[in-house]
Amino acid sequence: MHAKGAWPTREAERVERSYYDDKLGLILHTAARVFAKKGYHQASIRDISRATGVSLSGLYYYFDSKEELLFLIQDHCFRMVLDNLDEMLIGVEDPLRRLRLLVENHLRFFVGNMEETRVLSHEADALTGEFREKVDDLKRRYTGIAGEIIEEIRPEDSDLDGRVATFALFGMMNWIHTWYRPDRDVPVEKLAEDMTRLFLHGHLGAGSADEPESPRPDEDRSSPSIWRA
Repeated sequence: MHAKGAWPTREAERVERSYYDDKLGLILHTAARVFAKKGYHQASIRDISRATGVSLSGLYYYFDSKEELLFLIQDHCFRMVLDNLDEMLIGVEDPLRRLRLLVENHLRFFVGNMEETRVLSHEADALTGEFREKVDDLKRRYTGIAGEIIEEIRPEDSDLDGRVATFALFGMMNWIHTWYRPDRDVPVEKLAEDMTRLFLHGHLGAGSADEPESPRPDEDRSSPSIWRA
């Protein structure tokens, strides 16, 4: 593990090169598939070598450890999402349109990269030290953009906490890999539209006067969860 605060030139060059090296892109995508299937801690570099057809020495040209490989996957994914979002938001002033673009960009990446999505979701705590710090910096930048947009559209009389709203939005978007099926669910554009509307207006719709009736104290609320078998 590298000392905190010391980001070696070789590693910095590898990260910078990750955008332009097709072979590294193939390695990262295949490694994400292996990690998604076996789990980060159960998978080995030999598993990655067999899946990619790249020798161990060839793999170690790009990274020094399995943890650095996981870092490169997460770093690459977050940078792609952020770069795409930055480009999409250029010249867009309307905060509602900015929110819609953020949601569509997020969902389009997640739907198109399901293996990477599972790794981002399930292996978020596997990184340590400076690898963890750098990915966390990207996450903070991303949630900061979303938080600013949400604050712009928040009604003046709303007492909804911005942090709650921001992470509720990401919570809704991040877990589509557990249920979304492109062959039977709506296209990404419709998915983004529906999720944006749900986030902004809720399932009842904006301005609805019909509130769900609260259960009476004597009602039986011990029914089993639909999420349990």
